Amino acid sequence: MKKRITILTGAGVSAESGINTFRDAGGLWEGHDVMEVASPEGFARNPELVLNFYNLRRKQLNEVSPNKAHRALVELEDFYEVTVVTQNVDDLHERAGSSNVIHIHGELLKVRSTKNENVVLPWSNDLNLGDCCNEGHQLRPHIVWFGEAVPLLEEAAIATQNADIVIIIGTSMQVYPAASLIDYAQSGIPIYFVDPKPNVSRNNYDNLTVIAKTAVQGIPKLVTELIATIQEN
Repeated sequence: MKKRITILTGAGVSAESGINTFRDAGGLWEGHDVMEVASPEGFARNPELVLNFYNLRRKQLNEVSPNKAHRALVELEDFYEVTVVTQNVDDLHERAGSSNVIHIHGELLKVRSTKNENVVLPWSNDLNLGDCCNEGHQLRPHIVWFGEAVPLLEEAAIATQNADIVIIIGTSMQVYPAASLIDYAQSGIPIYFVDPKPNVSRNNYDNLTVIAKTAVQGIPKLVTELIATIQEN
């Protein structure tokens, strides 16, 4: 039976493919206050602005490709049972070939009904005012905005709880509720933290390995080592 690896990824992984991180130090996202474009209140005030914002993000997604870190993680699937839990709304993990991805903050290439959140549709083009579901309700980006519940958080917590190894990549682990996922990891299992500016130390968790590199620099080597461990046994 394969060992289980759960991989928690954040904006740092996508940044190396050319996707801008969620927000800068000023709390802005692409020049916008995040609450303007990532909250139900912002959407209610100015839906056209919000729809256009995500239309631009969708177009940008078509211009980038998975990087070496995305692709390296796929190699683990030949030797481990792998679950990727990502805060990213892009599809770069899937395009690289990852087969089991949980998007806890939603997906850019999906939309949903403003009336019934269970009506979710694939969407790759612009989304405009007047684009409605079959019941006649305006569609909105399938993104978890500030103040909204995180529907897949429980599934992500279970994946973390069941893991034999946890890898954290390109995320500060400061934004809740996503940051709470590491608390579900079993005591003593190997945890790898890959980030160029790691904000954790070996004292934070038992059996923690900190790799102070970017995802592209650190992940391929780590994957090679994890595969070699299996092959040696």
